[in-house]
Amino acid sequence: MGQLSLARLRCICVVSTALVALLAYYVYIPLPANISDPWKLMLLDATFRSAQQLSHLIQYVGLSHHLIALNFIIVSFGRKSAWSSPNVQITDTQFGGVEVRVFEGFPKAKEPLKSGVIYIHGGGWALASARISYYDELCSTMAEELNAVIISIEYRLVPQVHFPEQLYDLERAAKYFLQPQVLEKYSVDPARIAISGDSAGGNLAAALGQQFSKDDTFRNKIKLQALIYPVLQALDFNTPSYQQNVNSPILPRHVMVRYWIDYLRGSQEFVQAMVVNNHTALDVEQAATLRARLNWLSLLPASITKDYKPVMQTVGNAQIVQELPQLLDARSAPLIADQEVLQNLPKTYILTCEHDVLRDDGIMYVKRLENAGVEVTHDHFEDAFHGCMIFTSWPTNFSVGIRTRDSYIKWLKQNL
Repeated sequence: MGQLSLARLRCICVVSTALVALLAYYVYIPLPANISDPWKLMLLDATFRSAQQLSHLIQYVGLSHHLIALNFIIVSFGRKSAWSSPNVQITDTQFGGVEVRVFEGFPKAKEPLKSGVIYIHGGGWALASARISYYDELCSTMAEELNAVIISIEYRLVPQVHFPEQLYDLERAAKYFLQPQVLEKYSVDPARIAISGDSAGGNLAAALGQQFSKDDTFRNKIKLQALIYPVLQALDFNTPSYQQNVNSPILPRHVMVRYWIDYLRGSQEFVQAMVVNNHTALDVEQAATLRARLNWLSLLPASITKDYKPVMQTVGNAQIVQELPQLLDARSAPLIADQEVLQNLPKTYILTCEHDVLRDDGIMYVKRLENAGVEVTHDHFEDAFHGCMIFTSWPTNFSVGIRTRDSYIKWLKQNL
């Protein structure tokens, strides 16, 4: 009996050791030495990869589209009701038929009118929500520290809708909020309003800002725009940051390409061709006029370009741009907008992360805006990764998340 128990114990130890080894193999990914909280980031990335794989399994067995399944997982674990605190009143309502969550800082005696921020959450145009804890906590902090009203927009997501429907939702909600009677209702100073967003939300914020800059009715109603690690173009997936961070956690290159294809309602069969820039090869005439606007050899400093070489195919796949002309539309890719549009944009803040495929999108936009005469603050974090700013609370609290959030809010406080 004793020998049998000992054998069972040995078997359990062997199996447990094997499972731990497999788990460690799955979780571990090589990371740069200077990245913030590396082991915590590995666990976060492994959790997200597991959710992605589960969502693809759900689609494979025919139960749901994988993005719907993945977002269900994200929202189910992170949903937060509109609970007000002693310092911030939170309500769910609709602006122009679009759902929004409104965060109101309580008025101060010396500042009866508040500033306003129209905030657009990230998530690859397909994931997340204004009502999950990450964005609820961010917007609550902003409302309290800025004495502001934050309008966090619950725009429709892929695959329910595709480009440009997300932008239409944002236009409706923003224009409703900017009405004089609505600003008066929320005690918002009409001269102190900003548009802001992170990741895909940064893309939508930049596009919305450009649309407003072309509209005489709204051109002067936005004082600032603040873009957090924004995605701004889909013509070059081999910028130095895409090459450097090709397998970075949270947002590796192939995942970003897939988000773009889903957003523009394209075929996932295009992924491999787009990864090597076949969609903008030299023989793709439709892209020819836009290449100069994405010439990163002139737009990026030498400290960024290093020894990286542009990837420009001589012969490519013109079918991609023919089927997805939206790739060349500045409403989807604000970085390629005309200079005449850029010069009418307001003072701008752009935050970038070193360990992020989208780093160079942001840096190139900084340069293009400066060339157009726009005042720009570029805030770069050497130890940061994509998405870090919303990770500020246990168990996904990162030191760089707190620092990026505080730096962002500080800039808004000083300029709004």
